[in-house]
Amino acid sequence: MSGRRRAGGGRRARAEAPPPKREVNYRNLRNPFPPMALFSQDRVVAIHEAALEVLERLGVKVLLPEARALFKAGGARIAADGEMVHIGREMVEAALASAPRSIPCRAGARHRDLVLEPGALVFQPGAGAPHATDLKRGRRPGSGQDFREFVQLTQAFDVLHMIPPVVEPQDIPTHLRHYFTLEAQLTLSDKLPFIFARGTPQVQDSFEMLRDFRGLSDTAFHSASHCYTIINTNSPRTLDIPMAQGLIDFARAGQVSIITPFTLMGAMAPITVAGAITLSHAEALAAITLAQLARPGAPVCYGTFTSNVDMKSGSPAFGTPEHFKASLAAGQLARHIGLPWRSAAGSAANLNDAQAANETQFGLWGCLMAGATVVIHAAGWLEGGLTVSFEKMICDLEVLQMVAEMCAATQAGEAEIGLDALAEVAPGGHFFATGQTMARYQSEFYQPLVAETANFGTWQEAGAQDASQRATAIWEGLLAQGPTVAVDQARADQMRAFIAKRTAEGGAPPES
Repeated sequence: MSGRRRAGGGRRARAEAPPPKREVNYRNLRNPFPPMALFSQDRVVAIHEAALEVLERLGVKVLLPEARALFKAGGARIAADGEMVHIGREMVEAALASAPRSIPCRAGARHRDLVLEPGALVFQPGAGAPHATDLKRGRRPGSGQDFREFVQLTQAFDVLHMIPPVVEPQDIPTHLRHYFTLEAQLTLSDKLPFIFARGTPQVQDSFEMLRDFRGLSDTAFHSASHCYTIINTNSPRTLDIPMAQGLIDFARAGQVSIITPFTLMGAMAPITVAGAITLSHAEALAAITLAQLARPGAPVCYGTFTSNVDMKSGSPAFGTPEHFKASLAAGQLARHIGLPWRSAAGSAANLNDAQAANETQFGLWGCLMAGATVVIHAAGWLEGGLTVSFEKMICDLEVLQMVAEMCAATQAGEAEIGLDALAEVAPGGHFFATGQTMARYQSEFYQPLVAETANFGTWQEAGAQDASQRATAIWEGLLAQGPTVAVDQARADQMRAFIAKRTAEGGAPPES
């Protein structure tokens, strides 16, 4: 900006002060909204008691012998068939007493560290999709390139706090996929990484890679949480071998398990919100109990992903009133047991359109009103989880950044009230040129990421692009910049040598 001349003590040139910068911090958010209740407190207690009865009387099918042995040693009754485990309420109560209420998580850089606890607010983009899509390349099976690109985009936005397995890189064999995905996360991002819980050999490989890349001793690695996994139960009432192994492996290593029953009303769960949440709560309590039996004090997040199905087709539906209500109920149960917890947004739409935006935002507000600690599938998720869209990820980030703005305190001091500004403007005037406006116009308001606020004529002259087209330009521009994280090259080379060695030895097939 050019200087200007000013009188006073002779004419002299004075450079203007640099324009003020908008101060934003999206890295450590606290949920500013009071929690909303779906059920009265006596009904929450009734659901909790019903879940305990499900575990004690009906039981849970546990397919891993080691997990059944842990349950038995803790006092559970193993049915005659050898797989049904009946868990007494005293075991559950002991597990809830030992599970931590606050979980510090160490990322690759200290300013990316997180604390998972009630009241915190952590966002992830969509995860676990077999397909990727964008306007340039179309819908396709997820690839290694897609995975790396989504990691770069997640790294680019502070409002996304954890790296999820955004898409499955299907061009990478399953016995080598854990090497590829973790190497991409560690070299392209300094945020909290995800590790697949797909059998002990893969988990141990991944822990070793992460430990050595971070330059940690075994003791240092086990004494703090440096990564996380997602544990899904097989509803109704089944805990399979890889998931049970994952719970045990992560618990013993002191790493975070986010426990997430996936209960769809009318399909693998009762058709009512209360019934589906009762099943989800029971399955989550069973998994929490196993983790605490493996290591008391193991870091676990309570979770749920409960919505309904389209009863005409059987397809999952998201962003529905039932999805919203289930999130509220799960939040009440999470507060009842006192643990940090995970919920999810998401959409069943087939492309990045108005339906996709409405469903994702409605599901997101269910999470916010429910007080969720971690919100998964908050950006990019389509087709009920079959696809993650590059354009939708950018469009959804607009909403997440606006939510993050709501988390910041709004000042109302003398300068903000602005009696001087009010005195400057006569009735019928305008505030464009007041001192208050001139001092703040470059930094006072949130600047949209993808939204277009120009009038119709200006928008038309600029090419009349819709939101998806503008989003394409944004993600392409970010990827064109290349990786932005400084990497210790010696450790990266050491990690790649480890991958090459393990690949030559045959990798680590997922156990099932």
